[in-house]
Amino acid sequence: MHAVVTRVTINDNDAAESHLHEQVVPGVSQAPGFVAGYWTRKAGTGLAMVLFESEDAANAVAERVPSMLTDAVTLEGTEVREVVANA
Repeated sequence: MHAVVTRVTINDNDAAESHLHEQVVPGVSQAPGFVAGYWTRKAGTGLAMVLFESEDAANAVAERVPSMLTDAVTLEGTEVREVVANA
């Protein structure tokens, strides 16, 4: 299993949350190999961890991350990581 970890700065909380619920979550959850996704926020920042069955599936979504965002957030980084344990 692999995770796409994305960090953003939130510029407009209401617009960012609306876009997240209306566009990002439905789109990502339909991606091939999707397992689960978690989107979090704290003090004007957001961190998402979205799990996929394979590295290829995770890389495919990671490449699409910049095109999924609006100006309500600023992308700080995206990376694919291997999941080595879960509970």
